[in-house]
Amino acid sequence: MKTKLFIVDDHYMVIEGIRSMLEQEPQIDWLGYAYNAAACLSYLRTQTPDVILMDINLPDTSGIELCGEVLQRYPGVKVIGLSTFNQLSFISRMLDKGASGYLLKNASKAEILKAIETVMQRRQYLSLEASEMIKKNETADAPVLTRRETEVLQLIAEGMTNAEMAERLFVSTTTIDTHRKHLLAKFNVKNTAVLIRLATQMKFV
Repeated sequence: MKTKLFIVDDHYMVIEGIRSMLEQEPQIDWLGYAYNAAACLSYLRTQTPDVILMDINLPDTSGIELCGEVLQRYPGVKVIGLSTFNQLSFISRMLDKGASGYLLKNASKAEILKAIETVMQRRQYLSLEASEMIKKNETADAPVLTRRETEVLQLIAEGMTNAEMAERLFVSTTTIDTHRKHLLAKFNVKNTAVLIRLATQMKFV
């Protein structure tokens, strides 16, 4: 099945460059582009892409804020941040808003395709530079987890819902939700994507 791809960027050359690289790829259904956040949100009222390549610097609002708004309204969409910047603050803020990946604008065709394929498999994709930046700046000590928190963390990493975890562990969904909140607090993160990334780096999963 083809991946429906949309791009939000205010630079025509970037859009044309990516379009020319990907438009003829058999696994890509090129939907089009928007130059700013307003045009993106207008487009999404009638069309739903699978993946959006989203510049973090847009003329009317930041791509970081747009990412959060898009995913709040359309949670099934996968957003990959697109930027010339590899600073930790940009990467972390984009991931905190729920982005599934982060690419630099110097990415090759092969890397862009790999990123799209990865996020469509419900996994996170970070460019090498972004990944190294996060690892270099990761200073937090590993949190201490209970046995049950460790079990819940593993099941979250496997993609289970709260209801599925509750059934597996013979507890209520409320109990699972409590464990999930404790895990987010212990890892000091705001969403599951960042939780799993840190847990993987720290060898918990």
